[in-house]
Amino acid sequence: MDDSTAINVSELSFQYGDRVALDSVSFSIPSGSIFGFLGPNGGGKTTLFSILSTVLPLQSGKVVALGHDLQRDSAAYREQIGVTFQSPGLDRRLTVLENLIHQGHLFGLRGDELRLRADGLLTQFGVADRQADIVDTLSGGLKRRVELAKCLIHRPSLLLLDEPSTGLDPGARHELWASLEQLRTDQGVTVVVTTHLMEEAERCDRLALLHLGRIVALGSPSELRSRIAGECLTIVADRPDDLKRRLQTDLQVESQRAGETLRIHEPNGQELFRQIMDRFSGDIRSISLGKPTLEDVFLMETGSRFAETVGA
Repeated sequence: MDDSTAINVSELSFQYGDRVALDSVSFSIPSGSIFGFLGPNGGGKTTLFSILSTVLPLQSGKVVALGHDLQRDSAAYREQIGVTFQSPGLDRRLTVLENLIHQGHLFGLRGDELRLRADGLLTQFGVADRQADIVDTLSGGLKRRVELAKCLIHRPSLLLLDEPSTGLDPGARHELWASLEQLRTDQGVTVVVTTHLMEEAERCDRLALLHLGRIVALGSPSELRSRIAGECLTIVADRPDDLKRRLQTDLQVESQRAGETLRIHEPNGQELFRQIMDRFSGDIRSISLGKPTLEDVFLMETGSRFAETVGA
């Protein structure tokens, strides 16, 4: 693996008993990029994250990360990564500064160097004025900032974040992503995130769409959207199966059903919109026309609507 690649995964599989969580997954992550795993709960994101953070051992396949084979050299790899899990990892009874100091001690940092690093990170993430506050008194957004500062205290080359926006309001989410983009741009840190939020996925340089333990699509957000030509029509109907059949019979148009919704990908969406309204307006509750989204890509690749599988 050369210096331009932070992580290379080959034929990675993992099972919990008879249940397959990852099925021959392969991908690579460029150094200095923000890479996202987008998928619903149960798609394999958490298992993959747990392997990359060395919480779970390898069962089958190979992972080389930051030049280390995780099967043989995971200890050296752990010294070079920063990890934040979906559940908060701060000691709520300690102050903000104490959390960073204790984290530094775990990596052998002491004295003035540790204090300078802690002060710099608290300033960078806008929480220097809260360093003496008990963590339990902070808002969710501030806690996330402190967690980022904490996991960067040893200057890792790779940052792993599991659902980093969990519990954050839109403003705090925006600030978090601004911080991640600054880390990538200013310090060349490779950032890997798992998410089920489309707006978060759009901010990644590259994405892997996960479904039932497999990568069903891989590329930049724009590359993934470009898989669908033209425009997308979304139709909500009381009898979607009947409308789906009539669209195929009368207009020779294929649609995909997701619940009460039909999705149609069409190069000339405006003309088809007009034809559908002329013929079937009485059978339609609502119809909209728009550009393809990442959810459309997920639907095209899996046959399932993303929102239906989130939380499954």
